[in-house]
Amino acid sequence: MNFTLEYDPHVLKFLSKLDKHIARRIIDKIEEVLPETPIPHDAKAIIGEHGVFRIRIGDFRALYRINFDAKKVIIVKIDNRERIY
Repeated sequence: MNFTLEYDPHVLKFLSKLDKHIARRIIDKIEEVLPETPIPHDAKAIIGEHGVFRIRIGDFRALYRINFDAKKVIIVKIDNRERIY
């Protein structure tokens, strides 16, 4: 059950400002895990946001929504742990 990934433009802008090594690590983790298992065992649902999940990538968090009908995972926000919530 492969899902396609879609990145919000704000996410792409944030990643472009990061150190290239850190940005690559974040993208690699997202592309490794989410297309195969959109809700991995370490994903958490965000309370107060219907249908939004988060995964941990070191000191960063990626927030995403899942569209099961279109088989899409939409990355809506990536930021440092202190600023994401």
